Amino acid sequence: MPENYVIIIPQFNDWEALNLLIQKINADLNTPILQNTTLLIVDDCSSRARTAPFATFGGKELKVLRLYRNLGHQKAIAIGLSYAAENMKADKVIVMDADGEDAPGDINRLAERSAEEPDKIIFAERNKRTEGFLFRFFYVIYKYVFKLLTGKVITFGNFSLVPQSRLQNLVRVSEIWNNYPGGVIKSRIPYDSVLTNRAKRLAGESKMNFVSLVLHGLSAISVMVDTTAVRILIFSIFMSAVAIGFIFFILFLKLIGNATPGWASTLGSTLMILMLQSFLISLFLVFMVLQYRSQQHFIPAVHYRDFVEKVESFS
Repeated sequence: MPENYVIIIPQFNDWEALNLLIQKINADLNTPILQNTTLLIVDDCSSRARTAPFATFGGKELKVLRLYRNLGHQKAIAIGLSYAAENMKADKVIVMDADGEDAPGDINRLAERSAEEPDKIIFAERNKRTEGFLFRFFYVIYKYVFKLLTGKVITFGNFSLVPQSRLQNLVRVSEIWNNYPGGVIKSRIPYDSVLTNRAKRLAGESKMNFVSLVLHGLSAISVMVDTTAVRILIFSIFMSAVAIGFIFFILFLKLIGNATPGWASTLGSTLMILMLQSFLISLFLVFMVLQYRSQQHFIPAVHYRDFVEKVESFS
């Protein structure tokens, strides 16, 4: 029997781009997939009302899940996944953005890889990006900082395919509430990726600016905060060892009479204070993380209903 697909599209005030995206899905999606696809639009409490009717969708149904308040892209994805897991018959769930930068034609490639790896989440790995130089520059910095602090490599975003066998696991991963791809990495759910080129926005202007990029990067790193805390502690211990080495070297210079009066004691005490501060802050961070791990976490599959105002269906 043909597989049922659900495409989850979170959006905030992107109605025009969303309509153009629906038309591209109609045009670019393989017929067997299109005929068995339901669209689930997660309206993240848009401040602008929809002024035009939805474009005709060639699949079975279009649903709009409206939230009580604006929660942000990542939380909207988590709510959409949780709603689909509980209320919709889906063999495969696609997560993609509403702006058109996730090319609908790449869904066919995700489905092909999923047929080869049926028990894995398949991500679209970016081979080429279309943003400006400054954005791409800071995005590269973000990826290197993420690897440095977490020991993991992140080369993909939200655009992905989730098989039914992993959907129920995924919506019980509390970390996807903060960052969807980071939560998948943290959960150790098996995943794979296919190379894709990022398309151009269909309409409107991107809401991702420098501040948004920083917040996005911090949310991804926060998902791996336990690993990050330990790595910072290890780095702090290493730097403390270097500081102690410098202190002994300063004492050696003072003993042989090559140190300027007052210089050795000032520098030595400064290094000692900095060493103790960095070590204690790192140790405090580790204990905060350990305490956090003992607390009950937010589970999207359980708590998502608190944010859903209504669900509307369009044919």
